[in-house]
Amino acid sequence: MGGPGPVTGTSRFYVDIGGVGKAMFTELGGLQIETEIKEYAEGGLNEYVHRLPGRTKVGNLTLKRGMAQDDRLLRWYLKVVSGRIERHNVTVQVFGVDGSKLFRWDFKDAYPVKWIGPQLSASGNALAIDTLELAHSGLTSFLER
Repeated sequence: MGGPGPVTGTSRFYVDIGGVGKAMFTELGGLQIETEIKEYAEGGLNEYVHRLPGRTKVGNLTLKRGMAQDDRLLRWYLKVVSGRIERHNVTVQVFGVDGSKLFRWDFKDAYPVKWIGPQLSASGNALAIDTLELAHSGLTSFLER
């Protein structure tokens, strides 16, 4: 799996959550996949320990400093709070300063686990989101340019 090089602070992350909505964010975190290592000491071989791959887990996707056109993302999270988990596939697209597509990641079966609202301001008509954190079942694809 490849990864992005440096992405400037003026890049944007567009998030499309199938069936829920779209939003734009300026920070993206949690792109993490980790495989546990299990050690197995074989009898009679005191100088060697087998190191075998175990379970693989993914980190939560953390989106920060976002703007959405409506409150559908918050309403999606409030369903989780009330015990109704709706899982949706999520696509994150990264665009450069010039508008060119840099990267795209697809995540499956995501649902929100944290929502932090903005500090309020009297200007603007879009709904600001400071942080949206999503649990998911894994990265299904990665595309570069």
